Amino acid sequence: MAKIRVVVVDDSALVRSLLTEIINRQPDMQCVGAASDPLVAREMIRELSPDVITLDVEMPRMDGLEFLSRLMRLRPMPVVMVSTLTEQGADITLRALEMGAVDYVAKPRIGITSGLNELASDIVDKIRIAAAAHVKRLGPAPAPAAAAAAPHGAPPAEAPRAPLPRISTEKVICIGASTGGTEAIREVLMPMPADSPAIVITQHMPPGFTTSFAARLDSLCKIRVEEARHGQRILPGHAYIAPGGHHLRIDRSGSNYVAVVEDTEPVNRHRPSVEVLFRSAARVLGPNALGIMLTGMGGDGAQAMREMKDAGSYNYVQDEASCVVFGMPRMAIQAGAAHEILPLTQIASALLNRLASNPALVRHRI
Repeated sequence: MAKIRVVVVDDSALVRSLLTEIINRQPDMQCVGAASDPLVAREMIRELSPDVITLDVEMPRMDGLEFLSRLMRLRPMPVVMVSTLTEQGADITLRALEMGAVDYVAKPRIGITSGLNELASDIVDKIRIAAAAHVKRLGPAPAPAAAAAAPHGAPPAEAPRAPLPRISTEKVICIGASTGGTEAIREVLMPMPADSPAIVITQHMPPGFTTSFAARLDSLCKIRVEEARHGQRILPGHAYIAPGGHHLRIDRSGSNYVAVVEDTEPVNRHRPSVEVLFRSAARVLGPNALGIMLTGMGGDGAQAMREMKDAGSYNYVQDEASCVVFGMPRMAIQAGAAHEILPLTQIASALLNRLASNPALVRHRI
């Protein structure tokens, strides 16, 4: 079989050397070039036609984001970002994912040699996933609207065709995602009205990134979006994201749903794990749950989504053509967990239409 051809782009000679060594240790991949800046990388890409590039964010002559933007407009290809694990690094990485990067590696600020070697299996897994990912040409970014467009400065999302009736506060929407999920989640959340049912989300992310991710979504959406905190009530009009490195599940306290955030052992190699969230939804929410499985590698959450369906949940699964990686959705479909398999752009409208038209989902007016 042909090896995955990788070009490494990083201004650090040490990082280039380490990544080259990590890649070349794999029997199924080869580092065919290492560039110190994007201008050198541009020529390498033209000459070598790699399958994947790893791209540093902070580099001379042209920063990684500018280079990524040009690359994804002119010659879209799988990119794995390499960014420093800082708050600023997290913000930049999220912008890179918005531009079309498939995934990212958070490199340590100190102890580069030991840190990258500890991350070696994660790095090569992400390169393999990227090599098989569906990459699209970069289009125009979502245009920000005036701050007065929404109660907390969010731009207006497209309104549903008809006003939503008052939705039962018992309903909770549960979303699971991994590779490609940051932009898929944005696509689902932006059309949700301010009075939508509560939304609880597990996106595979390391510590340090989910705070920026939640803040970015909060600035774009009509609903409030925040990192989940242990013990807080799960309320309509809010979305709660599992903190990086912690599981998130739903429990009941009296008549209220509450978030349980814990750092117990990884499940399906992940923490947070979609399996943990969806299994709690099956147990606690039953028919009050609505499940959504979005793009991602592997099978995390598939069996638990089937448990949700068996407990009465109604479930949506993203289709293959619109996924960056059709792993978790495929496994959910194979598990018999899906009621509807839809393109990403149709999931929010299908969900809103169901909420607006299904009498069983509407709270009786007194």
